[in-house]
Amino acid sequence: MTFPSDSSLQDLDLPPVADLHDAALAERLQAAIDNKTKPLGALGRLEALALRLGLILGSTAPTLQQPQVLVCAADHGLAQQGVSAYPADVTWQMVHNFLAGGAAVSVLARQHGLALTVVDCGVRQPFDAAPGLLSRRVGAGTADASQGSAMTPQQCAEALANGREVVRGLPGNALLLGEMGIGNSSAAALLLARLTGADIDACTGPGTGLDAAGLARKRTVLRQVLARHADAQGPLAALCAFGGFEIATLVGAVLQAAEERRGIVGDGFIASAAVLVAQGLRPQVVQRCVAAHGSAEPGHARLLQALGLQPLLDLGLRLGEGSGAALAWPLLESACRILGEMASFESAGVSRQSE
Repeated sequence: MTFPSDSSLQDLDLPPVADLHDAALAERLQAAIDNKTKPLGALGRLEALALRLGLILGSTAPTLQQPQVLVCAADHGLAQQGVSAYPADVTWQMVHNFLAGGAAVSVLARQHGLALTVVDCGVRQPFDAAPGLLSRRVGAGTADASQGSAMTPQQCAEALANGREVVRGLPGNALLLGEMGIGNSSAAALLLARLTGADIDACTGPGTGLDAAGLARKRTVLRQVLARHADAQGPLAALCAFGGFEIATLVGAVLQAAEERRGIVGDGFIASAAVLVAQGLRPQVVQRCVAAHGSAEPGHARLLQALGLQPLLDLGLRLGEGSGAALAWPLLESACRILGEMASFESAGVSRQSE
């Protein structure tokens, strides 16, 4: 199996993703929103969110059912080059923290009634079986992208298939994306630079908290990696070159969720990079997506701009894990409730604005 620079999909069984454009439904949704007991546009961007969710779910009264937070975890060989402030062992340790309920996303998922599933896509050290953990290991971490491709095409295809299979097994109509992997902000920066043509330095931030010297070293390493893989031009070729297993698994998850017409709630920089790759494979994917927040990681704003998405929150987050997606979740629920439960002028007997 080869993934040439034109990203031929002939060797992959990727799902079709239909165009959701529906002018008639959009008109009905906008009329319903405008007919609520409020001045036109008074609920601001919540109205745009309600319209988007109605289009995603194909209804003028959309309901979000059994929302699922999917946290994909894996290690990165590139971490050996000192691109993170934390050692690679933290990936394994944090997965245990997720499962024990002590991570930020664990707390937020409990608060908002979100089901949390953690997937070991290729953490260096394997785990014993545990509730809430799925093992879909492609390998014990990707290879070092500074020395060669992070993944083989076969490994990439396996991770994509794993992501699709995991989502097929999850209930509900909303998927919140999360990830964990020391070194994965480097992979996301490389994917952003290659797939959008942006300068790698502008795509690269401190990740887990590098100081100025560490950030300079990280940028130097990533410039070298990008140059080494100059021929990896398409989305699949870039994904193979830069990794990682958790990002590729999320790409498959996004593609499957898009085919099933689930609402997809993006998180920060790394999860958004998976959406960027998925969009490169199936351009209509982004129609199903909502950007939860704008990360403090500098490349995230560029990435969301490339996707054409405006984040709901701007809290200076840079944690990942799906924490931002979980924080934004109540806004999606509120948007749906506004459509389904807020009175119209007629039903409430309220006079309209004078013309």
